[in-house]
Amino acid sequence: MYQYDEVDRTIVAERVAQFRGQVERHLAGELSAASLQPLRLRNGLYMQIHAHMLRVSIPYGLLSSQQMRTLAYVARKYDRGYGHFTTRQNIQFNWPELADVPDILEDLSKVEMHAMQTSGNCIRNISSDQYAGVAVDEIVDPRPYCEIIRQWSTLHPEFYWLPRKFKIAVTGANNDRAAVQFHDIGLQVIRNEENEIGFRVYVGGGLGRTPVIGKVIKEFLPRRHIVSYCDAILRVYNLHGRRDNKYKARIKILVKSLGIDAFRVQVEQDWQHSKDGELTLHDIDFETMAGFFPLPAYEDLQPGDERVTKWLNLDTRFAAWYNNNTVDHRRDGYRIVNVSLKEHGIAPGDATDAQMDALADIAEQYSFGEIRVTHEQNLVLADVREQDLLTVWKALQEHRLATPNIGSVNDMICCPGLDFCSLANATSIDIARQINERFSDFDELYDIGEVKLKMSGCMNACGHHHVGHIGILGVDKKGEEWYQLTVGGDASNDAALGTHLGPAIAKHKVSDAISDILHVYREQRDENERMLDTFRRIGIEPFKQRVYRETG
Repeated sequence: MYQYDEVDRTIVAERVAQFRGQVERHLAGELSAASLQPLRLRNGLYMQIHAHMLRVSIPYGLLSSQQMRTLAYVARKYDRGYGHFTTRQNIQFNWPELADVPDILEDLSKVEMHAMQTSGNCIRNISSDQYAGVAVDEIVDPRPYCEIIRQWSTLHPEFYWLPRKFKIAVTGANNDRAAVQFHDIGLQVIRNEENEIGFRVYVGGGLGRTPVIGKVIKEFLPRRHIVSYCDAILRVYNLHGRRDNKYKARIKILVKSLGIDAFRVQVEQDWQHSKDGELTLHDIDFETMAGFFPLPAYEDLQPGDERVTKWLNLDTRFAAWYNNNTVDHRRDGYRIVNVSLKEHGIAPGDATDAQMDALADIAEQYSFGEIRVTHEQNLVLADVREQDLLTVWKALQEHRLATPNIGSVNDMICCPGLDFCSLANATSIDIARQINERFSDFDELYDIGEVKLKMSGCMNACGHHHVGHIGILGVDKKGEEWYQLTVGGDASNDAALGTHLGPAIAKHKVSDAISDILHVYREQRDENERMLDTFRRIGIEPFKQRVYRETG
């Protein structure tokens, strides 16, 4: 993974010292809360309902064991013993004291971590495929490109006070696991007819109050222009994006108002000034950056392992975990292991300090000391030998990290909701618990198959409800919590926004409505058909009739 040089270390150290001074001035009464607000936001520090929340950057979701141990230490010393992993491959701490935050940032800086640009109207954490470098369907490892973009965008003076926050995602695989069509800029690696590496560029995607699927602004962008073209897009947005209304300030609104063709013309005109200038990248730049992401010291192994085969037949629990939580690896003799943070009764995405420490140890011993954060609020051990799977499973089990539910209804995305967030209209964690209790039978979950359930406590859509196969949105109705449902959303290659089901559902009946939706699917599905496929074939009406007949 990328290693800081002296410039990186200096930037982060100076930022910590700067913020320490700002906090000290505020606590001494010399800097008002209003004056501190934009400064703390630039350092990832929010004010939520009960306390401050610190969001720490995990660029493209990649962590070392050492970094994970530091996150565990922060959770233990400065928080309440846990952290919350997010859909943007970051981690949040929900209970830090303001006076302690500079110390937290200093501790993080010692392991090359920071909280810069995890909030504010700037370019946020660059996200990517959690299987980068190991996926069987990968064209090119996207991480070097992510790191190039991260370095270009960090503290960029021109794009530090944008009209609104700005998110970039990069995928290097045939199957999009980074939701690139729902980002302000989405970059999808492709090869042209000459086998040259480039990118299909999407622009203007996003969720929130106005969900929009991104438009293709350039079918093939040679990789040498990746920075200069992103720069041109941002320059046009920074110049013309609205600043009078924060709800209409995202680039998706600008693209929609101008139309993609007119927006493309402006970007291309701006790009002519930088297209072959100092932002142009060269082969040596890519080679240098790729050097930070070398192949691990893989062993020459044969596919399959006799011990694994034996235990698949002997232990149904191990078989369930293997079949649901592990994925094919591009290297024979290895598998990708998904670590579920969705145990029943636990807020989705939460991990304790003890679990983080344990996972750091497991990764160090069995997966080259690296851990990935997923967009589904889970973690990944990317390089586990098949012969070690049984041992890894037992170690994960010991720390309640082996729930065999990846891809199921219970592997839901869930924002913190009204339990923590000052923007939320309704709780999310209670609904997650309600659904977990309703679908506690794993055999039933496996019969249902893949269902991506995503839930948000407000229209800001941190839980990505618009693109859930089933989406849940919490709303306030005269002081009571109600929930709107959508069906048929998808954040992968065949991107789609969910179709509104009907009137909002009372809080105590949400799991009943989910059960009704899944009942229709199980009645109507063809052989080997996912719920999403069934919905696309039969439409919304059968689901609507079932839910509202039952709920009245």
